[in-house]
Amino acid sequence: QVHLVESGGGSVQAGGSLRLSCVASGDGTGTYCMGWFRQAPGKERETVATIYTNYYTRYADSVKGRFTISRDNAKNSLYLQMNSLKPEDSAMYYCAAVSATRPGCISFSPSGFTYWGQGTPVTISS
Repeated sequence: QVHLVESGGGSVQAGGSLRLSCVASGDGTGTYCMGWFRQAPGKERETVATIYTNYYTRYADSVKGRFTISRDNAKNSLYLQMNSLKPEDSAMYYCAAVSATRPGCISFSPSGFTYWGQGTPVTISS
C-alpha cells in the first residue's frame, strides 16, 4: 500500500512556473513507477509524465520541453517542475504510483496506475 500526498499547486500567470511535489509513504516506494497526471473540468484524466525506477522519463507531447519530472527515492518524493505555463495547463494535478513489476508502468495511461493522491490544483491565467 502506498499513500501519496501532493503539494505545490497554485495560481500563476501564463509564462510562469510552478513546482509540484508528491510525498509517498509505504514500503518500497523506490520500487514503484510514478507519474503525474492532470484532469481539467469536463475532460478525461491524462498522463503528463512518468518516471521509472531507473529514472527513465516519458512526457506527453503537450508538455515536452516545458515540464520536468524527477524523483528522490531517499526522500520518497516525486516532483514536477513546470515552466512556460499556459492557460491550457490549468487542471487538477495528481501523483500516482504503480509497482514497477506491473504492466501499468509501461502503459503511460492513468488506468495503469494503482495508487493515487488527492490532487493539487493548478490555475494559469492569461
